[in-house]
Amino acid sequence: MTQYSPSPALSVAMSVYNGERFLAPAIQSVLDQSFGDFEFLILDDGSTDSSRAIIEEFAARDTRIKPILRENRGLVASLNQLLETAAAPLVARMDADDICRHNRFEKQIAFLAAHPDHGVVGSWSEDIDENGQPWFTGGVDHAVTNEEMKAVAACGGQLLVHPAVMYRKDIVLGVGGYHAAFRHCEDYDLWLRLASETKMANIPERLLRYRHYPDQVSKKYVTEQTVGAAIAHEAWRAREAGKPDPTADLKTLPPVDQLDALFGEAGVASRVRARVARGILHSRNAMRDGGFDIILHHVSEGGDREGLWRTVARLLRFGEPARALRLTMALAAR
Repeated sequence: MTQYSPSPALSVAMSVYNGERFLAPAIQSVLDQSFGDFEFLILDDGSTDSSRAIIEEFAARDTRIKPILRENRGLVASLNQLLETAAAPLVARMDADDICRHNRFEKQIAFLAAHPDHGVVGSWSEDIDENGQPWFTGGVDHAVTNEEMKAVAACGGQLLVHPAVMYRKDIVLGVGGYHAAFRHCEDYDLWLRLASETKMANIPERLLRYRHYPDQVSKKYVTEQTVGAAIAHEAWRAREAGKPDPTADLKTLPPVDQLDALFGEAGVASRVRARVARGILHSRNAMRDGGFDIILHHVSEGGDREGLWRTVARLLRFGEPARALRLTMALAAR
């Protein structure tokens, strides 16, 4: 049995909710790391499947695992509890459906030791499907240097793969941890807040195998996630301009139509709708929930129509002829 150190160099933070399908290989990939001086905090957020039993079985074999078993409170509450519980100065995030490369922790700890001015380091990822086979995303790899990340942040682009990140605990706590208002995009909001406080980087190696499958959160809640990310970017713009962040103390985000009033600036709602419209065009779920109404509003106020005629055809493939007709009429009316 591997023994737990009372003063570990690293805390690994994993939140689990009904993750039985991929949980065992995710846990094992952490236990198999070439760097072994860590505590492994696994919080079961009120799972109703066999996740808790899987966690307890692994914990019985490896005392580095410290289970936290409680009722469901949601991911943001779980992440903040894990952060506050961590005994080490460094925290590595890990999700219950991904797989770490065996040298991930070793590489990231070495980077942070060599770059004391950096508070966060991530890595590139290898995208896989539910069976572990390659998954083609068509995207580009994340920026590597802090300077590149600043440019990406200004454009509203993605900065880090959350389950591939290692950060300094005190810096993240210093900006208030994860904010509840940004549910499903709490990581993106955090990176944008940290961008003003510390340097961040990505190691240009694929140290995490990132899994894609139909039931994952980013697929199910794509509209809410995309709206939240767009508002987080508007909050970043306000901070960069030396203005107060109107989202700082929110528990929930307001409807898009109220954003101009919240930020005290005309055009914020329109910018958010434009970004959301671009971000959800390929999502079946978004075309069936409130995302569709955001697209219609974007078109009605004269927004960019790029890609929207193809969305009409996509709606027909999704079995939504009535919505396809509504979008066609909105596009033709301009």
